[in-house]
Amino acid sequence: MLRKVRDHEDAVELLDALERSGRSLVDFCRARGVDGRSLNCWRHNLQRGRGASSPGLCLVELATSRPPSRPPLYRVLLGEFEVEVDDDFRNDTLARLLAVVAAC
Repeated sequence: MLRKVRDHEDAVELLDALERSGRSLVDFCRARGVDGRSLNCWRHNLQRGRGASSPGLCLVELATSRPPSRPPLYRVLLGEFEVEVDDDFRNDTLARLLAVVAAC
């Protein structure tokens, strides 16, 4: 079982070691037993400046103009990416979807 990158410090250490190794991300992660998707997400977040110990969480008030008879929809926009869910969404499905978006 491959391990996830634990935190900011772990990510920085692994990414530095990856760069020094000259290996591909896949080969490096396989040799270290690290989940390549996890490390790649950290790499992208660090490049975008969101990998600090407090990842720049932004909270906004959600409002809807939908009639009360219809369930509300929640929309998250990040650059060109948009995710829309209703009250019946599954947490695990949303987490997988966001992981895919973060890897792009």
